[in-house]
Amino acid sequence: MRLRILAVGARQPTWVDAAVAEYQKRIKPPWRLELVALEPGPRSASGDVARAIEKEGERVLEALKDREAVVLLDERGKSFTTRAFAQRLATLGAEHPDLALLIGGPDGHAAAVRARATESWSLGALTLPHGLARVVLVEQLYRAQSLLLGHPYHRD
Repeated sequence: MRLRILAVGARQPTWVDAAVAEYQKRIKPPWRLELVALEPGPRSASGDVARAIEKEGERVLEALKDREAVVLLDERGKSFTTRAFAQRLATLGAEHPDLALLIGGPDGHAAAVRARATESWSLGALTLPHGLARVVLVEQLYRAQSLLLGHPYHRD
């Protein structure tokens, strides 16, 4: 399965990049994981937030590949237990070998991006900083693969 995380927000703290890279290294074939960072829409004190969201949406849609199933990460999305998350990934991966997981900008996802999504998932009820959402997502992808492969990383 080819997994691509499309995340709005280009610059992240060093610890975010290091943690994401560490979990990316741990993910084994046949899964392949790529992180694509997209520039956020321009914001200013008097700026139009709706226009920034729209611009981010355009960037996300341009970055998506036609063959990708799209999962929107959103606090209002479906929540999973770790085992259910792993099983959903396995099922979705069997149906769609190319999967894009979207982390939106600071003000959420554009309507056009929501319309393109196959599913909407939540990483939890808490609002997370975008860098931390990246780390949590990549760690959960690794954990899911570990579960599916019978690796002892995850403990119930």
